[in-house]
Amino acid sequence: MTTLSLRLPDSLHRMVKQLAEADHVSINQFVATAVAEKASALATEEYLSTRAARGSRSAYELVLSKVPKAAPSKADVLPAGYKPKPSRRTATGAGY
Repeated sequence: MTTLSLRLPDSLHRMVKQLAEADHVSINQFVATAVAEKASALATEEYLSTRAARGSRSAYELVLSKVPKAAPSKADVLPAGYKPKPSRRTATGAGY
């Protein structure tokens, strides 16, 4: 395990302390979890970007062309009068 010295503004430290207490964990555990979540999000973004770069529109269309033309099953039909809930995504398309 590595020790890391971290300087935080007092206001952020107070917030982290309150959030850690509310979550019943130490500040150390709270910060470690927050760093792990951020690292995971960035790694996922990189992974998906790499996978997307390997994609091929023509290969996608070839596979899609093999899907038989048929009406959707009853389970896939939306009920009459269905209205989707408004999206909670931000203008950038990220987050909820």
